[in-house]
Order: sequence, then C-alpha cells, then structure tokens
Amino acid sequence: MGALTGLRVLDLTRVLAGPWCTQTLADLGADVIKIERPGAGDDTRHWGPPYARDANGEETREAAYFLAVNRNKRSVTLDLASPEGQALVRQLVPQCDVLVENYKVGDMARYGLDPDSLRALNPGLVYCSITGFGQTGPYAPRAGYDFIVQGMAGFMSVTGERDDLPGGGPQKAGVAIADLATGAHAVIAILAALRHRDRTGEGQHIDMSLLDVQVSLMANMASNYLATDRAPKRWGNAHPNIVPYQVFEVSDGWVIVACGNDHQFGKLVEAGSRRELAFDARFSTNPARVRHRDELVAELESMMRQRSRSDWIATLEAIGVPCGPINDLADVFADPQVIARQMRLDLPHPTAGQVSVPASALKLSATPVSYRIAPPLLGQHTEEVLKELAGQSDADLAALKARSII
Repeated sequence: MGALTGLRVLDLTRVLAGPWCTQTLADLGADVIKIERPGAGDDTRHWGPPYARDANGEETREAAYFLAVNRNKRSVTLDLASPEGQALVRQLVPQCDVLVENYKVGDMARYGLDPDSLRALNPGLVYCSITGFGQTGPYAPRAGYDFIVQGMAGFMSVTGERDDLPGGGPQKAGVAIADLATGAHAVIAILAALRHRDRTGEGQHIDMSLLDVQVSLMANMASNYLATDRAPKRWGNAHPNIVPYQVFEVSDGWVIVACGNDHQFGKLVEAGSRRELAFDARFSTNPARVRHRDELVAELESMMRQRSRSDWIATLEAIGVPCGPINDLADVFADPQVIARQMRLDLPHPTAGQVSVPASALKLSATPVSYRIAPPLLGQHTEEVLKELAGQSDADLAALKARSII
C-alpha cells in the first residue's frame, strides 16, 4: 500500500512539468489516468530518437523521453476538443480526487472544464493548473517554455563561464530544471491541498507557474540581490566567495575540489607537493585567495594536471578534502552508490520487452514507492477506464471509436 493508494488523479498534462508531477503521485500509489489525444498522444511520444529497443535490438515506437515521466499511469485516448470528449471528462471527475492540467490559460474554460465548472460536480476536487506564467498577470496568455523561463527568471544570468574567460556567456541547465522543479512543487501543493480537503471537504484551485518556481529557486542569489541591489554575475564552475571551489582538469578527465576552509586548502596543496602555497601570504587565508584567485588557480591547474582522476579522488578523500568526479551517465549508472540506492529501474514493457528509466528518489520506510506498470501504450487502458469509471458499454465505446472521440 503506497502513501497515496486510494487517490485517483485525472492527468490532462503532456510533455514534462505536468507528467513529472503526476508520475510522482503515481509512484506514491495514486491511480493516475492519463488523457491523451486519439492517434497522437502526448507530444513526447514522438520526441526521438532515441527510442526503446526490443530484445532484438530493434527500435520500437516508444520514445525514451516519454518513458522517463509516465510510468504507473493508465492511458486513455479522448478528444477534449469535442463535446462528447468533454462530457466523458465530466463523468470521470466525480470519481477523482485530483485533476492536473497544463493547457494554456483559457483553454479549459472554453471546454467547460475549468475549476469552477468541475468543482461544481465534485466540491472536493483539487484542481492543479501548470502554465508558464500563471493564471494572472500580463504574461498569462503566453505559452511557457523551460528554456525561455530559465532566461527570464535570472537563472542563466548566474549560470555559465565568466564573461572575461573563453566560453563566457549565459548558459542553460543541461536538464529542463524549470519544468522539473515546477512538477515537484506541484506535488507539494497538491498534497497540501489534499490535507485541507481531508479536514474540510473543500477542494481548491492550484495555480503553478514555471516563472514563479524558477524565481523562487534563485534562493540565496535572489536574496543577495535584494539585500544589495547588485545583480550577481556568472562564475562558471567557480564560487564567488570561496577559493578553490571549482572544477580542475586532471590528466584523464575532470575533478571537483571544494575547499571550505584554510585547513582543507593546506591539505590539498600538500597532497600535490605544493605545500609552499599554503604559506604564501597571497593564499594563506580564504579572503586572500579570493583576492588573488587568478594567480592561485593557475598554480593549482598545473598541479592538478599531473595526476589522474582516480588518483586525485582517492588521495583527497583519504585526507578529508571534499572532492568528486565529473561523471557522464555511463559513469553514473555504474557508480556503486547509485547501484546501492537502486536508482536504475527496469520495467517489463509490452512492445520493448523491458525499458530502463531512473527510479524515484523518494525513500519512505513504511509506504515505499511502487513500480506497478511501465509507461503505457497510447490508449492502452481506454476501454478499461471508461467502463470502470464512466459506465460505458461495449456499444457506447464502439460508437465513440467510430466518431474518433476515443
């Protein structure tokens, strides 16, 4: 029994932020019903290659992107633009606890599927809208894209190499951080709203915005600005207030070194046979090292290139200097800690035989996450769900199929 077993979620989302939210709810035990367009489905079903491969190594039609965020869900194909499809959603709503959607502002109202209309059918419904800019404000009508939000929210102004160094300039994150963080924040908001509903019987509308979330994630950088009226700048892989706290190239790759105090710095340079640097007045304290950053980093770069990644990490870990490798994903999934934490998940799949995805990071002792079904085929559960929750007969379903409603 998962923590959310017994809850039912109607998932009208696609791409990443919404599906990340609903997959988390599904991992925790909720019954998530994913509504998709007949014949096409979630946009990410077509975002490949890469695609999952079958037992013979041949590509299937299952895009790896889609597989990453849609396990533990039941797929129902339904044309929301049609009155019949909208009527079926209204039949499903009284059987659901949560509805999550990420349509543009105003689309759900045009379909008669807005929060007020649906909470009239189910007063306890928790209705979560995920958009780029929220339901209010001058940007509300705009479509929201993670990349654009990373730029607008200031994230890219502090991410990337210093402007005065080669390769300097703004840089986005390597993953869609605004989408993923908004999905996680939506889960938090939904669980809080369910707690309120359980106390009062009252549902509510949750208004999640990618821009809001990304601004909030600026955290101490935003606080630094608000305290000083000075916008922080990019430091690449370095730290504005601690030296050395950055990436160094070694003989066969890259290593992160993070010296948080003078004692750790002394141990670092001693390990590199450059003990004299710890007694140099330019480098003996952290404030001095920050002031003479460029001179010190040049010395350390030469020192670090003399040895291999594994050699440096073993040496520095043994003497208590914080460090770590820059892993690619092959390294990540071969890492003994990642293996011990069971962060690779292999699921049986009806066409690929097996698909592999990252596992949930949630570790609960009494109600652990569960992995019940692989990401579904398009419309795999349409008849099952509409019979179970909307009372549709075989004849009803045949008629709906004939008109391409499902």
